Amino acid sequence: MASKRDLKKDIDYLVGEVISDCYTYMLINGEKKRDDAIAIIESILEKRNDLIHRIKHPAKKDDRKAVKAYYREIQKDALKAIDESFSKLSELTK
Repeated sequence: MASKRDLKKDIDYLVGEVISDCYTYMLINGEKKRDDAIAIIESILEKRNDLIHRIKHPAKKDDRKAVKAYYREIQKDALKAIDESFSKLSELTK
């Protein structure tokens, strides 16, 4: 398992990439579907805040296997949220 610090950095980096791509989309397309791109940004920021909160407050600190599984689940949820955000953004470009 990666450290909590690395996991938080990875989440922040990936969320930053989604936001950057959304702003690039808005820059290129102007006002076209601007509200949809802003909605993607807002939803990924909410998910980021939720993930960071979950990292800082693990459920079971005593059981080592449960903690590893807990952080693996957070990592899977983060990747799923990032993938969904990129999918929504790619749908806007069509």
